[in-house]
Amino acid sequence: MARAATTSDAFNAIAEPRRREILVLLRGSERPVTDLARDLGMTQPQASKHLRVLREVGLVRVRESGKQRLYGLDARGLRPVHEWVGGFERFWSESFGRLDEYVQELKQTRQEEPDDDDDQ
Repeated sequence: MARAATTSDAFNAIAEPRRREILVLLRGSERPVTDLARDLGMTQPQASKHLRVLREVGLVRVRESGKQRLYGLDARGLRPVHEWVGGFERFWSESFGRLDEYVQELKQTRQEEPDDDDDQ
């Protein structure tokens, strides 16, 4: 049984890979649903369902342009995701810092070791 679309927040909305693909496409410029559907290899109704979810959580905005509805990225809705991910930045920075220290120690140890070839 298919699970219902989750529209409660940005985290749930971007959990679906196709929605993330839509956001990537909308980073460049506004696009009509037909273009998005074509570029993603899905039907227009499928793309419209994903856009509805993204719109409901504030990640996508819609603008009327003549007979077309143009969809655009509203990255402000990604702020909670950015803030949450940013909390891991310190962890990764410290981890990479420790790794760099370890690599430097290994290099220093290798430079201090005598070559075995010198004994022959």
